[in-house]
Amino acid sequence: MSNSFGKIFKIATYGESHGKAIGVIIDGCPSGIQISEEDIQKELDRRRPGQSKITTQRKENDNVEILSGVFNRMTTGSPISLFIKNKDQKSSDYNHISTSFRPSHADFTYHKKYKNRDHRGGGRSSARETANWVAAGAISKKILKNMKVEVNAYVSKVGKIELNKSYKELDLDKTENNIVRCPDKKFAEKFISVIDDARKNKDTVGGVISCVIRGCPVGIGEPIFRKLHAELGMAMLSINAVKGFEYGSGFKGVEMFGSEHNDEFKIQDDTITTKSNNSGGIQGGISNGEDIYFNVAFKPVSTIMKDQKSIDTNNNNTIVKGKGRHDPCVVPRAVPIVESMAANVLVDLYLQSKK
Repeated sequence: MSNSFGKIFKIATYGESHGKAIGVIIDGCPSGIQISEEDIQKELDRRRPGQSKITTQRKENDNVEILSGVFNRMTTGSPISLFIKNKDQKSSDYNHISTSFRPSHADFTYHKKYKNRDHRGGGRSSARETANWVAAGAISKKILKNMKVEVNAYVSKVGKIELNKSYKELDLDKTENNIVRCPDKKFAEKFISVIDDARKNKDTVGGVISCVIRGCPVGIGEPIFRKLHAELGMAMLSINAVKGFEYGSGFKGVEMFGSEHNDEFKIQDDTITTKSNNSGGIQGGISNGEDIYFNVAFKPVSTIMKDQKSIDTNNNNTIVKGKGRHDPCVVPRAVPIVESMAANVLVDLYLQSKK
């Protein structure tokens, strides 16, 4: 059950970080959506490792193959199978943790739950799994583009340095202009410096990704247990290293009075809109037509290039050596993951609203 996501637009994934391949099967995708391997590859290239000095140096091209569900570059309505082969595994880098648990990783909990842990790169718990989500998200984005819905995410905080500007003040078309994926050049340089310093110190650092959804129609989301913000929150909190999710005014909203926080309605160009948008485009769990915006907090990567105290499978004290190829900060590569999971949520809830 935990390997699938969605109710109508369903994605089921498979594979491990150091296995032969990873992949995703998408069931419930409407027919007639124009899609190609090149479209999916474009999104995967944004997530792939080895992009720059501030990402892991594992060299995976993440070349995707469409095995089914697409004919003449159009979806047929049958299950879509996407396949990505692993090519640059260095499993020997993980031999030293075959019987020990890395601090703050899933090693201990997977060992206790399954009794048979794949220690190579974390196995199924590795963020390599998220390539599947981005592949599926490329199709979701195509569906949303046909609806004139845009999903854009960017890095807004690294460590203690925060881009304290509203997304409305930013040109989000500039997000891809730098290796950290921040649309503000000045702050991008600051973020890169913080990440590179952490790398040089054999350490890691966390950050925040902000996401904006424009053009979402009114009525997306269910009123009780499948609220739009709840589904977005579940999707974001499913991403590796995520520690927090807030939408609209978020935690800052507690500092406001109701008279300040309420979004008053008005008529503009014969359309009902709101003067402010502290609701973040969602009211009662349902989209209201305004911009949907939210923040996702990522912890520092758990693998650091320093020795750490731990225990082994026999409950003995041990030292875990810092080895392997890892990101000093996940947020630059996580931007397309956030966008993809948001798109997957929207498409699934949209299709539910049309039943």
